[in-house]
Amino acid sequence: MRTLLNILWFIFGSGFLLAIAYGLAGIICFVLIVTIPFGVASFRLARYALWPFGYTIVEKPSAGLASTLANIVWLVVAGWWLALVHIVTGIAQCITLIGIPFGIANFKLVPAALWPLGREIVERP
Repeated sequence: MRTLLNILWFIFGSGFLLAIAYGLAGIICFVLIVTIPFGVASFRLARYALWPFGYTIVEKPSAGLASTLANIVWLVVAGWWLALVHIVTGIAQCITLIGIPFGIANFKLVPAALWPLGREIVERP
């Protein structure tokens, strides 16, 4: 079932566009050198945005103060508007019965968009 949902998400649920947007943000972060950790997080989000069904986000126990400080910078610069886009898109998709799973997938992306460093994406059992 999750394979079918991932394919439908890729085509109709904006998964392809989200992955491209996060990928471009990652490339820009890598070009700027100082923001490479944000680029890594952007690529991780791109992968998660491409195939969100069957995966979940968990916090890394090894994340420390540096990732918290970097997340604060991310939140101020990019995280809040990315989360807002996911919330608005999720609400719009939940209006229809068919769009509810896609809206929920967008809501799952909100915590990662707000606070991406110090988290990892794992396969759900």
